[in-house]
Amino acid sequence: MALSLIRARPVVSSVVLGGITIGLFTTVYGRNVHADSNAPRKVFGKGPAFVSLLLESSEVVNHNTKRLRFKLPNPDDVSGLTVTSAVLTMSWPKGRWTPVARPYTPTSAIDEPGALELMVKRYPDGKQSTHLHSLQPGDKLLFAAALRGYQWTPNAVPHVTLIAGGAGITPIYQLARGILSNPEDRTAVTVVYGANSDEDVLLQKEFEAWRKEFGDRFKVVCTVSRPEVGSVWRKGHVTKELLEEVGAGKKEGEMVFVCGPPPMEAGLLGTKKEKGILEQLGYRKEQIHQF
Repeated sequence: MALSLIRARPVVSSVVLGGITIGLFTTVYGRNVHADSNAPRKVFGKGPAFVSLLLESSEVVNHNTKRLRFKLPNPDDVSGLTVTSAVLTMSWPKGRWTPVARPYTPTSAIDEPGALELMVKRYPDGKQSTHLHSLQPGDKLLFAAALRGYQWTPNAVPHVTLIAGGAGITPIYQLARGILSNPEDRTAVTVVYGANSDEDVLLQKEFEAWRKEFGDRFKVVCTVSRPEVGSVWRKGHVTKELLEEVGAGKKEGEMVFVCGPPPMEAGLLGTKKEKGILEQLGYRKEQIHQF
């Protein structure tokens, strides 16, 4: 195997994310590995993997979201990520001496060759999201590490309920895709998705394709707090009544996964003083996972 290193810029501070410290590096290197075996090379393995990837395309999805597609170093490379993993992105926005690091969950398939796709929502004060939205095809972005999430086991439970709010749909989508794309996994999937407006409902085409392909095994319910006149979506938030309607908590041995804005998660998961909606529905703590 031939290995070449592409020198990048220096990092002058450490980065702490989820209890993991990545830092004080004097110099960061990107990797460009040419494998001489037939197996696809995994770009992101265990531990830090500083890789500079070129932006291949940038697609406007709605008023604050873009789909960014990055080229992996070689056409046959795959990300090497596991289901529910994220990647840590690093950048130096204009005027900053220290890097900004933010995790994003890819929306591309983990075994897709040659590309890594992110769906990025831009926030008004978001330093990294604003920088990513400013990137043009041909620009590069430094990916610093793979962040492993919940390790899904196929057929561990007969059914999962996946609850998302806003941009929290990306890890929910990745888990649903990982389950449904595995021919050996027969787990049934229900996605409950809350959004602010009709145009904030992301990945509509993908969900519709799954509904047609998998029938009763896959269900998606979208609720919108401010729907347009004549909207196809139901009006409201992710409530106890909505979850009861889709059958959450009624199936033996099921699990529920949650990812969304803090107020939504607090209502679902509860506080030290008050039970959350999921516990009220009968879920035990070991059945609930928060991304």
